[in-house]
Amino acid sequence: MKPDLATITAFVTVARARGFREGARLSGGSASRLSEQIRRLEAQLGVRLFNRSTRSVTLTEAGEGLLKRLSPAIDEMELALDVVNSFRDRPVGNLKLNVPTVVARLILPKILPGFIAAYPDIRVEILTEESFVDVLAEGCDAGIRYDEALELDMIAVPIGPATQRYALAASPAYLEMHGMPEHPGDLLEHACIRGRFSSGAIMEWEFERGDELIEVNPGGPLLVRPGGGTDLAIDAASDGTGIIYLFEDWLKPWLDDGRLVPILQDWWLQFPGPKLYYPDRRLVPSPLRAFIDYIKAHPWTV
Repeated sequence: MKPDLATITAFVTVARARGFREGARLSGGSASRLSEQIRRLEAQLGVRLFNRSTRSVTLTEAGEGLLKRLSPAIDEMELALDVVNSFRDRPVGNLKLNVPTVVARLILPKILPGFIAAYPDIRVEILTEESFVDVLAEGCDAGIRYDEALELDMIAVPIGPATQRYALAASPAYLEMHGMPEHPGDLLEHACIRGRFSSGAIMEWEFERGDELIEVNPGGPLLVRPGGGTDLAIDAASDGTGIIYLFEDWLKPWLDDGRLVPILQDWWLQFPGPKLYYPDRRLVPSPLRAFIDYIKAHPWTV
């Protein structure tokens, strides 16, 4: 007997969710039913599709191959069914976005409340991730990243401010003890709070003034993971641990109340704001289309 559509859909759901419990949560079903469907599918095909342990569920080589072939067909079927949404008064469904922490912190709070109020039948799920990921493989509708992290063959739509800046700052106590840097090169003689990405790379500090662009790689007493460790880095800087280099908007409350003092302000690097990106395909899910239309109709205001 050939596997039915429900069983195939169960396989794709568990594979994308990387687990039965998460798959059940996303699909609104039960983990036990998904597990039974997968066992039946494996028996019908005569091959194991998942490696199961008490801690994880991962695809076998056969499972990886099957998912790769099935995913485009499942996506196309879901998009075809989504066409029905165009006949509703308001779009209905789920919108899952993959974004870095800085976007979740600085950009989305000014967009999502209005969007959710305008489209109450759309449920929004935000997944924070610092590295670039394959949004489709992660089960996301779209992602938000900066230009250097965008893949080719993606449609990109500006979201948030057109430009942003990196700011450099330290506490008054630190500057009183160690002095104010006068040039980016002076940072090599200071204690600096750095960020190390999950890849192991440490973020370079870049500065520009006119046509001059300078990169420095100073040392310091503290390394944090961007995103989850950023608030710790700010607290450490405001307590006098060292100099911090971060998005100006994120540091703004500390700069405004004097807990941090701006350094080398005429050297702060300006760069383009983030973009919403999604695959170039014929049909766009109606919740994502509604979100794209919303951000285009509501230009960013600071």
